[in-house]
Amino acid sequence: MQNILSFLGYLLLTVFMLGILIFVHELGHYIVARLCRVTIHEFSIGMGKRLCGFKSKKTGIEYNLRLFPVGGFVAMAGEDEEVDDPNAFNKKNVWQRIAILVAGAGMNILVGFLSMLILVGGMTLDGYKLPSTQIGQFAVGSSSYATGLEVGDTVLKVDGVNVHTGYDLAYEIMNSGYQPVDVTVVRDGKTVLIPDVIFPVTVSGSTAFGDMDFSVVEMKASFGNVVKSAYFRSVSTVKMVFDSVGGLITGRYGAAELSGPIGVTSTVSDMAQSQMPVWNLLYLFSVIAINLGVMNLLPIPAIDGGRLFFRIIEILRFGRPVKPELEAKIHSIGMMLLLVAMVLIAFKDVFALF
Repeated sequence: MQNILSFLGYLLLTVFMLGILIFVHELGHYIVARLCRVTIHEFSIGMGKRLCGFKSKKTGIEYNLRLFPVGGFVAMAGEDEEVDDPNAFNKKNVWQRIAILVAGAGMNILVGFLSMLILVGGMTLDGYKLPSTQIGQFAVGSSSYATGLEVGDTVLKVDGVNVHTGYDLAYEIMNSGYQPVDVTVVRDGKTVLIPDVIFPVTVSGSTAFGDMDFSVVEMKASFGNVVKSAYFRSVSTVKMVFDSVGGLITGRYGAAELSGPIGVTSTVSDMAQSQMPVWNLLYLFSVIAINLGVMNLLPIPAIDGGRLFFRIIEILRFGRPVKPELEAKIHSIGMMLLLVAMVLIAFKDVFALF
């Protein structure tokens, strides 16, 4: 019984975190749509049956909270059909429509960056060190030392990818270091390429990851270094999204690696019970925010990226849009497929709990 109550508590925390991000996302669409003077019928958080809300007497816009906390929407005139309203979405120029579509994801990414800045700054004030990319000490029996790296090396690139802080250095080693990689360093003032550096490997499920087998020198805890560390940690998170999508396409990651709200709840539970619950939960919030923003820009029907894709086609066709009826059908099919995928992932996450 205690375990069930604990899980429900963490589920509520997960819903709260996701609710904030959904609200921020839809708020981005809403603000830019209002700035572009688009007719808006409804601003809604959640999907399904309406739970509560009100209608503005001034604007006529309905503001609603709905039953299922799995999304939200800003219902605008002329999104999927031709209407006579001169302020309809489809009556605005293509760049205004693109701005409205991108605004939701942009708000998520912005919130992710800001929360990462709060995280890094807060941890620094709490006494945690900012890691650089300069090697300070190797672990006993270090394979990277045996294959060419040395104390004092400042790492510039791992497998051709630039690194700027210890955070993105650790990520790139994890992402690429499961096999021999080329590492570019500054050594004695010269840029040197060290080929085929070997790192220890950890296997999680069926996926191999590289392990960083050395410690790095800390950076000075200045405001500039805090901003730098937060920025590049966020950039690494953006890259992680694309790496994950690429890994799913190439087969490095399997479908078992996908998670929905229930899977996220398990992660929230682990973070909340860790030694640094506040910082770990804030980091998870940042990662989810950036993930939601980037994923929403992918050209998948029914989400913002899919609609953005049709606007790009319109530009390439010199202002001739795809027929609204055809675009609407494609988005409807995409929505059905997304709902099926969400149900399958939810079942997978539930079975993983037992």
